[in-house]
Amino acid sequence: MQTQVIVMGAKGRMGSTISKLAMEDSQLDLVGVVEREDNLDGLDSLSCKVDSDLSRILDSFPGAVVIDFTVPEASMETVEKCSSAGAAAVIGTTGFTAEQSQKLESLAASTRLFWAPNMSVGINVLIQILPELLKSLGEKYDLEIMEIHHKFKKDAPSGTAVKLAQILAETKGLDIDRHGVYARHGIIGERQKDEVGVQTLRGGDVVGEHTFYFLGPGERVEVTHRAHSRETFAQGALRAARWLAEQKPGKLYSMADIFA
Repeated sequence: MQTQVIVMGAKGRMGSTISKLAMEDSQLDLVGVVEREDNLDGLDSLSCKVDSDLSRILDSFPGAVVIDFTVPEASMETVEKCSSAGAAAVIGTTGFTAEQSQKLESLAASTRLFWAPNMSVGINVLIQILPELLKSLGEKYDLEIMEIHHKFKKDAPSGTAVKLAQILAETKGLDIDRHGVYARHGIIGERQKDEVGVQTLRGGDVVGEHTFYFLGPGERVEVTHRAHSRETFAQGALRAARWLAEQKPGKLYSMADIFA
């Protein structure tokens, strides 16, 4: 049975990629796309419902899974509309505030919701193995994270870097809000033992690159993940949509739940 999907921001970098791959996937049925009222031209070629209002498409397809890689405010509106209609939502947006994240957790109790700051399989494998690597290396190894994205990305650091920094800080018994260091400039003194460095680079058309540095006495270990195409994230989102269609509300699902 095909999973019905609706794509938000269908003319965006991620939305257009997701729409294209959804049409090519025999397990999916692209039933609708959403864009701004002044940006709908050309979407008729997708042979599905086209609208500027998600609610109108959900009236026809209340059982669909909505995929949203837009901006926090728009994504929160998407989730609320899905909650009202009984639909499901896969969210790949980053940059949520603490309050917005709490709202997602709350709505997940009664709505099928999936959120991941990075949908790639490789990154989500690293989420599982990097804490073990850090534990094995021990306390003498300093942790630094560097991420690079294209010049159009609006949030910094990336959601992936923030998520991994939080997980690895917790592995070291640290609070990322207290020990995260996001910029260094001037005479700042020696690096403190409990710092977790997270540095951001922006430029060009880089899809996404994250390097994790474990710097110890006499050596360092570097682990790098490079995304070569947005299709990496789009395929992960479509995999999540197929999976979420079979789930029940109760928690805010993530890639870890799919792997489990």
